[in-house]
Formats: sequence, C-alpha cells, structure tokens
Amino acid sequence: MSGATRTDGDRRRRAAVLGSPIGHSLSPVLHRAAYGELGLHDWSYDRFEIDEAALPAFIGELGPEWAGLSLTMPLKRAVIPLLDEITATAASVEAVNTVVCTEDGRRVGDNTDIPGIVAALRERGIEQVESAAILGAGATASSALAALARVCTGEVVAYVRSEARAAEMRQWGERLDIEVRTAPWSDAEEALRAPLVIATTPAGTTDALAPSVPERPATLFDVLYDPWPTDLAARWSAYGGAVVSGLDLLVHQAVLQVEQMTGIVPGPVDAMRSAGEKSLAARQDGR
Repeated sequence: MSGATRTDGDRRRRAAVLGSPIGHSLSPVLHRAAYGELGLHDWSYDRFEIDEAALPAFIGELGPEWAGLSLTMPLKRAVIPLLDEITATAASVEAVNTVVCTEDGRRVGDNTDIPGIVAALRERGIEQVESAAILGAGATASSALAALARVCTGEVVAYVRSEARAAEMRQWGERLDIEVRTAPWSDAEEALRAPLVIATTPAGTTDALAPSVPERPATLFDVLYDPWPTDLAARWSAYGGAVVSGLDLLVHQAVLQVEQMTGIVPGPVDAMRSAGEKSLAARQDGR
C-alpha cells in the first residue's frame, strides 16, 4: 500500500468519469467494484455528461473532496491546458484520460490507456513481438502505437483509409521512435498475418475482414467490447488465435486509475473484470 493512501478522515472521496456521450461508460461499474473490494465504502464514483465547453468550469470547481477523474472523448486533449502538469506518457500522445488531484491541490494528467494495453498483452503472455499491424488511425491508434513502442522490436504497419491519416500515423511513429509503414485499407487483409494485430476501428468496420482470418492466426487485440465478440474476434477465436478484448484494456487502464487515485497497489483486477463482464452480459440480455 502506497503512502498516498487516503485515510478515513480524508475528505477526498469523490471520483467520476467525464465525457460526451457518457451514458454507455462502464467506468462507474469498474471503479465502484474496486472500492467495494478495497473496503473504501465512503468513496463514490459518478458519471457526468461534459463537453469541451463545459469542462473548464467543472475542473475549476473541483473541491478538496475530489480524488480524481477519468476522461473519455472528446476531453482527452481539451483538458491538458487546464492541468498543472501532465506525465511524459500523456505528453507522448497529447492525450489525458486520467486526472489525479494530489494532496497539495495540484491536478496531474496521465494516460493509463498506453500501459493498460501493455498490461493486457502481458496478461496473455505477450511481452515482445517482432512486428505488428494496426487497423485504423484514430485517437486509439496513437495510444496503440505508443504501447507498441514498448513491446514491438520491428516494423508496425498501419492500415488506413486516407493519405491524411497515413501521414498522421507516420508522424506519430517518428515522435514515438517506432518504425511505422502505412498501407491502404484495401490491403487490410494482409494485416491478419502479423504476429500481433490491434484493431482500433469503430463497430462493424472489421466485419468484412473476418472471412480472411488465416488458419493459424497469432494474436488479435480488438479494442471494442460492446457488442462482443466482433465478427473478426469470433472467427479469430474459432481458428485458435489468441484474442484480447476491449474489456481487457478497459479493466487494466481503470486498475491503474484506481491505484493512482486511492494510493492502494495493486488494484483489484479480478473484481473489476468480473463486474465489467456481468454488466456487459446484462446489457446484452436486455437487447
């Protein structure tokens, strides 16, 4: 347990996730499960529908009871000018998904998506790969590229829909000091033969690739989790390939947030994953 652990007398027992839209967020389920497992019964975790225009006022009104915030789109970059400091990890992709309110009143931004990807891969025994492929080129793709900078020893090929996106991914590669080659989305079937494939695209985008999964696929990291499995992940699993899901990422990045906000290490991975799985199952049953 870290020395930063909150005491029973500490007023800072609030945390929340901000974003727009935010109704679908699983963060409250995960963080509340963590608090229950850790015995932090006087902690609360809420969700707030906050857009970029409303963010400065919300941040400015945070009182001493606040331990931290989770941020989703479209706030991950908009929050940066409102903070006292951001970590090198967050700066590397110009995106903050975690704000920690420190004991001395400072607001520090971090990015737990990047180490969350690394942790999710490590959980499946993947410490290092010789090459990798990324499907897509949005905000999640830059975090995936930053994670690959830690685990991939060779080339990363990004499959994208436009030259503008291709240029962005090459720029991220230069910034993150990892070799990035870009290829058109029309060649995306080639990605499926890579030792590690990270799919960062919206729901339905990779469905057409499912029939092209090779007979002996390696590892697929699909950042989606609802609905699950995606057609690509289902075919991948059917052929015996390893699959890491978006829930794995969501859990591991949330565990790191809990650790930073509460000061308690390690965070309760199993309890948080179980809560997430139950919540997703309930959603699917309700459809």
